[in-house]
Amino acid sequence: MNLDERFDQAAAAIRSARALVITSGAGMGVDSGLPDFRGNDGFWNAYPPYRRLGLSFVEAANPRHFEGDPAFGWGFYGHRTNLYRETEPHRGFYLLQEWADRFDQDVFVVTSNVDGQFQKAGYREDQVLEVHGSIHHLQCLTPCCHAIWDNREEIPVDEETMRARHIPRCPRCKGVARPNILMFGDWSWLADRTRGQEMRFDSFCAQHHGEALAVIEMGAGTAIPTIRYTSEQLGRAPRATVIRINPREPQIGGGHIALPCAALEGLEGMERVLGG
Repeated sequence: MNLDERFDQAAAAIRSARALVITSGAGMGVDSGLPDFRGNDGFWNAYPPYRRLGLSFVEAANPRHFEGDPAFGWGFYGHRTNLYRETEPHRGFYLLQEWADRFDQDVFVVTSNVDGQFQKAGYREDQVLEVHGSIHHLQCLTPCCHAIWDNREEIPVDEETMRARHIPRCPRCKGVARPNILMFGDWSWLADRTRGQEMRFDSFCAQHHGEALAVIEMGAGTAIPTIRYTSEQLGRAPRATVIRINPREPQIGGGHIALPCAALEGLEGMERVLGG
């Protein structure tokens, strides 16, 4: 089956669905110009100073830096905060919303991304589950309490050394604040906000139990398979179809649909059918 035939098949699944679940990994942001951290080379191409230091993404995205050297910890996450604030979501984010409106479908987003791009594209807070948290929210490093607050900090970063010139502080204890993100080797992430999102997603699934469901997965790889696992779990329902869009690892069984292309290319390919 060629790619155009797969677009036809995927469009038919979307058109007949009562609800849409959008699942996305890091590949969703590549078409917006966000870096691909796939493998050390991908990470180091985006952040050359870490190549010189010999640090991988896993080692850079570790909460120990906030405790031992917060300027270094915030160098990485401050740079990412600034990058995500400057980035505009690509057309694919809006196509998905247009389909939900066009076909009168409820929609929910499940993403491992911490960039807030879905909310920036106009998705409501109550229809997004951020399984790894959000860079746009902060918490105390210790933590001294269970407070999670909006990240309104300005964090200039020296890109030669990847050190932050400003360290966000907890408003209660005045200790170091950190992003409300689940990092590697994390011991202090507060999951309360994400748990609330999970409860809303569970309610969404219960509301649409037994109905025709289209799951559109984009840019979710196998290295950290949280999103792929979620899509496949949803795809076990009798009337669910998973559309997996991935240029490198599109494989999926069970009668579901694999689109071997980038996220935006896949969405625009389906739109050519749905809009015709």
